[in-house]
Amino acid sequence: MSFIDSETDSLSLTKRHLVESLRFPLLIIVFIWLVHLWQMADGFDPGLYGIMSRRLWGLRGIVTGPLVHGSWKHLISNTVPLFVLTFMAFYFYKKVALQAFWMIYFLTGITVWFFARPVSHIGASGVVYGLVAFIFWNGIFRRSFRSIILAAIVMLLYSGMFMGVLPDQEGISWESHLLGSLVGIFVAYIFKAVLEDEEQKEHHDPFADERGIEKQSFLPPDVFEKTKAQRAFEAEEEARQRRESERFFPPFWHSDMT
Repeated sequence: MSFIDSETDSLSLTKRHLVESLRFPLLIIVFIWLVHLWQMADGFDPGLYGIMSRRLWGLRGIVTGPLVHGSWKHLISNTVPLFVLTFMAFYFYKKVALQAFWMIYFLTGITVWFFARPVSHIGASGVVYGLVAFIFWNGIFRRSFRSIILAAIVMLLYSGMFMGVLPDQEGISWESHLLGSLVGIFVAYIFKAVLEDEEQKEHHDPFADERGIEKQSFLPPDVFEKTKAQRAFEAEEEARQRRESERFFPPFWHSDMT
């Protein structure tokens, strides 16, 4: 087997990770489009499957609401950001992406059911806003170089979307946008300590393993644990040892040379 085909080859691993990161976003998009084709063929009212706030029958919308859309324009406007943001989450945060996606999906629906206006809320935009907030706030909470870059990219691409959280917009579920964003921040905070391998390397001394030592701190690790009395005792002990040393080995400037 040649080097380029080796399982340890970085190019091969990158391609495999790319393919794996595309799989789930594609499945989600295909499923949503199949649901819309079924809706067009059957002619059912998508509002019946939305999240109807504080109605028992509206609870099913927590599952079905993000899957149905009012029109082709509504569907297409959600398709591109949903695919791009889900792909980014799976590519750059593979350890938590699947859990984060489903937490955003269901928690957004639950909060909409509890707090939104008593109308049927449909469409995947709440999930989209949750993913935007998740990726952006990862840059705030994790503070790794690449998470900050991703946050900047998301802000550049989707900053205009934040107008969608403003209330009283006709025909727009601004509650889904606002609550989805808050859920995304919450999920980013929950998973902030689950660092990817590349992020962990940023906080690790690359030469420490070779030297067989741990990365040294600027200050001794116990500097803040010592009491004032301990530090005074150590200073006095050092002075005593210095006096003893000078007694037997006086420095040249104390010699009695004539």
